[in-house]
Amino acid sequence: MEKSLYRVLFAVALIAILLVKEVYILGIIVLFECIVLYKNCMKIGKKVIKSILFFNLGVSLGYILLGFVKGFNPLYFIIYINLKVYAITYFVFWFFIRVNIVDFFSFSRDLSYLLTIALSQIISYKKTYEEFRLNFKARVIKRIRERQKGFVVKVFEFFLTKALRDANERSLAMKARGFF
Repeated sequence: MEKSLYRVLFAVALIAILLVKEVYILGIIVLFECIVLYKNCMKIGKKVIKSILFFNLGVSLGYILLGFVKGFNPLYFIIYINLKVYAITYFVFWFFIRVNIVDFFSFSRDLSYLLTIALSQIISYKKTYEEFRLNFKARVIKRIRERQKGFVVKVFEFFLTKALRDANERSLAMKARGFF
């Protein structure tokens, strides 16, 4: 298929999912997504859950707390919002398994540039994390909980500092190229 047709189909499907207001229809959409991808349903499902878990958990707990304080039942909204985020994320993962993300955004020079920056940063961070993990594994004979906790804290601090420094550098580079 032609790239522009993929873009239109992606936009239409994404907007259709966004416009759904009923939990039952969202449940059917999630079920349909799993049926369409019956071979990779669990693989993509695990990726989706890993990528949305903390965000959805934070939103859900906040809404439960708000419901408790304000005196309303938040169950319907929590189910609704979690199903919607799951359906959208699953669809996006499924779509970009089929379509090359770089080709998809090739219609815009600016979007291609931003995508290249983001992908290079993801690859760099993934490689650095893997090196940290392998170094830790090579140096610790037994998995001692205290050392593992310290390791996680140090890695988090490193990535937070690195992310802030890299964001500043990329912002300056983008300003120099006229993006702002």
